[in-house]
Amino acid sequence: MKKLYDFAIVGGGIVGLSTGMALTRRFPRATILVLEKEAGWAAHQTGHNSGVIHSGIYYKPGSLKARFAREGNLSMTRFCEEHGIEHDICGKVIVATNRDELALMEALYQRGVQNQLDIEKIGPEQLREIEPHVAGLGAIRVPGAGIVDYRAVCQNFARIITEHGGELKLGQEVRRIDRYSDRVELITQDAGYSARFLINCAGLFCDRVARMDDADPELKIVPFRGEYYEIKPERRHLVKHLIYPVPNPAFPFLGVHYTRMIGGHVEAGPNAVLAFKREGYNKRDVNLRDLAEVLSYPGFWKLSAKYWREGVGEMVRSVSKAAFVKSLQQLIPEIRAEDLVPAAAGVRAQALKPDGGLVDDFHIIEGERSIHVCNAPSPAATASIEIGRHIVARLPAPWA
Repeated sequence: MKKLYDFAIVGGGIVGLSTGMALTRRFPRATILVLEKEAGWAAHQTGHNSGVIHSGIYYKPGSLKARFAREGNLSMTRFCEEHGIEHDICGKVIVATNRDELALMEALYQRGVQNQLDIEKIGPEQLREIEPHVAGLGAIRVPGAGIVDYRAVCQNFARIITEHGGELKLGQEVRRIDRYSDRVELITQDAGYSARFLINCAGLFCDRVARMDDADPELKIVPFRGEYYEIKPERRHLVKHLIYPVPNPAFPFLGVHYTRMIGGHVEAGPNAVLAFKREGYNKRDVNLRDLAEVLSYPGFWKLSAKYWREGVGEMVRSVSKAAFVKSLQQLIPEIRAEDLVPAAAGVRAQALKPDGGLVDDFHIIEGERSIHVCNAPSPAATASIEIGRHIVARLPAPWA
């Protein structure tokens, strides 16, 4: 007779595993199953991000992103300390490089204050003391930002789940979901699993999994590839901390920046270009179904009409290293093309509404016997422990 689990989680990234860990702590006797289609944990967005422990400065006050980033910064740091995971609260500077950006920087600072963050405005002299090679008219110093290896975090989440009796199964891609009055059936390529309750944390495929469960997320995931360069070892001294530009409030991405990583290497980027495959980490990666979905989606064309100038700039940086370097030189004028070598890219699951609007906050919906995490971009890794707790708190009766 097939085992009936209390909870089945689809997706073995940091949000899925954190949710599994939260379930073990809230319901120590519950039977928990985590299904991941890849051969290892954190194979996609989690394992390809920049490893930053964010502060929450960018996000709208009162939003889930703002609250969970602020609280997640603390809980993630605490988790790393408790489990011996290498991390570094190295701090970040957000730099205004021209006078037009000073007003934007002030608005961002006020948002950080509203979000109850420990931040300060600094002038050019203080900026040079912190980052001698950065050119700027001023900056926001964010001492609480840091870096960590999120793959290592996920391995610890997985270990905790198994220590509490949870079952983790790799290489299991959910291809169909059948709902019954007392359970859901998850059909993979070679097996079937039964659970009383489903939690969808499928990342780049969260919208498709939701629709398998007849839940309408009212959005579509559009994949954007972020391409990076790595600074050669002999030039890493140019970057002491995390260095970000003041973001363009009219564009949903943060702009190219410098990230000092765990292990000592330094990445520069990313740009943001449409990926032709949901897991399209290379320029030549194409999936006809994924691409057709994007190109036939009205929301994509409305987004493109709104941001076409910025989009052209991102595409130019994708094909021209010189253009990419020029963007980086706005922050560090000394950087040169010969200082950079290509690094691995990442793909962001951008949730897009039919009217072309970007889903700005974490977006979690409920089905009949399910919860679906339909938008969890950055700072989801930072906020993952808080997201997991939030999902568990939203469980309906008899779990509530």
